[in-house]
Amino acid sequence: MKLNRILLRYYPPTIILEIVHGRKNAVEHKEIDLFQHGLLQSDNNAGNYLDSLASKLIAEEPLLRNTKKEKVISLLERLQERNTADSNPAFFQPSMSIQAHLLPLTNCAFDKSGTRCLTASYDRTAKIFDVLTGKQLVSLEGHRNVVYAVAFNNPYGNLVLTGSFDKTAKLYNAVNGESLHTFRGHEAEVVCLSFDHKSKSVVTGSMDFTVRHFDVETGQCFHSFLSHTGEIVSVNFDRSGDALLTGSFDHTSKLFDTRSGKVVSTYRGHRAEVTCAQFNFTSELLVSSSVDQTCRIWDAKAGKCLYTLQGHTDDVLDVTFNCTGTRVATASSDGTSRIYDVNTGQLKTVLRGHKGEISKVAFNPQGTKVLTAGVDHTARVWDPENGECLQVLEGHKDEIFSCAFNYQGDTIVTASKDNSCKIWKL
Repeated sequence: MKLNRILLRYYPPTIILEIVHGRKNAVEHKEIDLFQHGLLQSDNNAGNYLDSLASKLIAEEPLLRNTKKEKVISLLERLQERNTADSNPAFFQPSMSIQAHLLPLTNCAFDKSGTRCLTASYDRTAKIFDVLTGKQLVSLEGHRNVVYAVAFNNPYGNLVLTGSFDKTAKLYNAVNGESLHTFRGHEAEVVCLSFDHKSKSVVTGSMDFTVRHFDVETGQCFHSFLSHTGEIVSVNFDRSGDALLTGSFDHTSKLFDTRSGKVVSTYRGHRAEVTCAQFNFTSELLVSSSVDQTCRIWDAKAGKCLYTLQGHTDDVLDVTFNCTGTRVATASSDGTSRIYDVNTGQLKTVLRGHKGEISKVAFNPQGTKVLTAGVDHTARVWDPENGECLQVLEGHKDEIFSCAFNYQGDTIVTASKDNSCKIWKL
């Protein structure tokens, strides 16, 4: 076993050790969580602190030697530079408006670099656009009904997965638009989907109460997950790809073993339909939102509800963790978004300003801003610490139902029923 490379991830801040094993050169990655070591503390910016932190990391990690200290310090400096840049106040400016489709959009997504935007529409197509020029790069054709769900296989960005009301999902080459596989077997609309983190497999969730797990290379179905008794509206892999989290209108979320297809845990407690279920970054916790006006934080392994997040007065439609898993943000039909402390379940602040339902909420990768999309034709950028509305993104002529930050956090995409998506840049 030897250390091959030392890599860096900005969000959450992590040093990754690439380790090579044996004669077959099997590769393993070991992560060092820098957030737990206090790197993000604002008073820890001095060079001597980074030097002492590097020494501490080397002392704690047997694979790191003193000969690697300068490399570790340089990575820590890069992280500090990024954190300093992220903390500078700035406003998002409208960069362009893309009249992407003939009919209203249903979803949107960025690739990891933020240079390409993926849209889906009622016009039965998905399209990829160049964010800098607005030029259409690829049109993904072949579905026979509404394209409802889309995803890049980030961080790679060479594949696109689409899910449609025609009861199928399709896999495309993201560069030339070639259709690689059509995933069949569902008996109703496909409304949610996900790549595993290594892009080896995908899952699709359907209104037929089932989830299907497919091989990316061959297109074959590994498993059909059949234990839900209601529509599936949310699917997410854990970090290893060995577990799958689902959310359903049967009032439950479930954890499945993707290798056996068996149920590992069922998370019961909501009194109405589950609208979203998400892992935190480590996959140790999960959060679910519901039409019962609450969210719940769960211990993923134990299956135990740790906290019930209350305060909303209407359906909770979306929920998400920040990158470090310390905060949860919600979106509700009551026109507010709420920020909760994951460690205590306590409400931190309420984001008020939208006139009507909020359908989507997202943290920027740094966790310093929250983005919401509303039926009032606006998206809004918020400070998650004090609830201040930092900016109102105006210009759409109909409700905005989807929004996203790119990986750098310096670009936003909004998708609207006015048939357009807009790009906003710092």
